[in-house]
Amino acid sequence: MSVSLIFKIAAVGILVTILGQVLKHSGREEHAFMVSLAGLLLVLSWIVPYIYELFQTIQALFSL
Repeated sequence: MSVSLIFKIAAVGILVTILGQVLKHSGREEHAFMVSLAGLLLVLSWIVPYIYELFQTIQALFSL
């Protein structure tokens, strides 16, 4: 895992937080929820390959 991935995740978190707060204060809570969900899905799409690689490594380590 590279450090740039951590910075990308942090940037998405900051942007989602700011957009969510702006949308909540303007009375669009449904849109704020959708922005949060989109941010979560984006970050998960970046992390899932690393989780898969981790499980493959553990499986090879224990020869399951």
